[in-house]
Order: sequence, then structure tokens, then C-alpha cells
Amino acid sequence: MNEITDEYMRDMLTKSRPYTAVLLRATEKRAEPGADAVIWEHGRRNFALRAEGRLAIVFPVTDDSPWAGIGIFAGTPEEVDRIMADDPGVRAGIFTYEVHPGRGFPGDALPG
Repeated sequence: MNEITDEYMRDMLTKSRPYTAVLLRATEKRAEPGADAVIWEHGRRNFALRAEGRLAIVFPVTDDSPWAGIGIFAGTPEEVDRIMADDPGVRAGIFTYEVHPGRGFPGDALPG
């Protein structure tokens, strides 16, 4: 493991930037007929938000928990709340969401 000095940590902390995390939760409506088509459009919208640079990380949750996904947005909590309120799955009642401000490091990415 690389040694991380205090100087390195202080320098890195000056480079962190605000981001907004979204925790997406599935409701009972996820199992209703027609939900898959709405979720497909939710995914299409996520791809568009990624292409625009607004949704940095899309992370569908694949276990049996009620959590459906996690998203990291480049935007304020207020902006992200407006984006999520217009999501097809949210509008259809298939998903609910929580918005949480946080900080991250520009350029972080999932290994690929």
C-alpha cells in the first residue's frame, strides 16, 4: 500500500469539490405490470444525463434490498432534486429518492 503523507492529504483536500449523491429506492410499484417500460425510460434519461456531464456515476444496486441505485451528480442538491422529481420512475411512483450533498475529487472514476 502506498504511504499517504499529511502533506498529500492536505493538498488533495483542497482539490475536492461539491457533488450530490442520490439514493434511489424501489417501491411496491416496481413489481406492477408496465414498470419495466418505465424503468427503461428512466435508464435512457440517465444515459442522457451522463452524456450531458450532469450524472457522473450511475450505480444500479443488484441485491435484494429495497435500494435500486446510487447516482453521483455534478450539481447542487436543489438542482438534483429538480432533476429527480422529473424522473419517469419517480413520477410513476416506482422509485423514491434521497438527495445528499457531499464532496469528491474531480477525475475519480470506477476502474474499468
